[in-house]
Amino acid sequence: MHIAPHDNHNKPIVDVDHDLVPLNYFNIVKLKKGEVFEYAVPGYETCIVPATGTVDVDVDGAKFERLGTRTVDVWDGEPEGVYVPVGAHVRITCLTDDTETFIAGAKYDKVLEPFDVREAELDKVQYGSDDTKTHRKIKHILGTKYHDKVGRLLVSELFTVGEGGWSGFPSHKHDTDRMPAETRHDETYNFRFKPNYGSGVQMLQREDNEPGDAYHIMDGSTVMIDKGYHPCAVLPGYQMYYFTILGGLSQRSLTQYFQPTHEAQLQTIPGILDMVAKFK
Repeated sequence: MHIAPHDNHNKPIVDVDHDLVPLNYFNIVKLKKGEVFEYAVPGYETCIVPATGTVDVDVDGAKFERLGTRTVDVWDGEPEGVYVPVGAHVRITCLTDDTETFIAGAKYDKVLEPFDVREAELDKVQYGSDDTKTHRKIKHILGTKYHDKVGRLLVSELFTVGEGGWSGFPSHKHDTDRMPAETRHDETYNFRFKPNYGSGVQMLQREDNEPGDAYHIMDGSTVMIDKGYHPCAVLPGYQMYYFTILGGLSQRSLTQYFQPTHEAQLQTIPGILDMVAKFK
């Protein structure tokens, strides 16, 4: 469920056919200027998103130059991404002093075409409020606007707005295919905090009103959500970010099932229904 921050030496943090989240793939690649990383993931489509630094990306000969504009951290500008078809051979070259690059993936069985997503093409939504301690901003890199170009993968960056507060509330889950109420989507997060010694908590409640688990998350923590309701929170005085990977079992569009005990809170959080619609 929780993988503590560590140097993964460019090896997948969540590899293919993982026991908890078999629909997801996740790697963090760290390079110095001029260094190259190559990969191919059979059976999974992927998305390359520099957290910091600038890279050139070659996908089976299709070139996407100067991807990524952030230098300091994930709060320093907007994300950019490149969609990589299933099994394609990728070559990432670092252009800046260094780079930390996320590679997100979802299981899929068809080969599509690569494309890039630049700052102007992001799909953004902001909702919640300071009063309800739910104020946050979402930047969709592979969001709903790319349904005709992507198989099962959704990739976003989520930010708390202000300092302290809750995310993923009202509590919801998406672990069972039972349309129209819910879809099965495995989910993986990677957290960052500002300042980086900040921290938070990831809750996981398997059944409504039954005892659950809580995980202490820190800068660099990875969390895998296989099933259950899963809100998270950041300590007061800190900002929280998480890179979000969703992989659908039977469709790309996400339908969340809100926890019955807290479902009424949907009416108290400004703009939350717009947020829900952006994942559909």
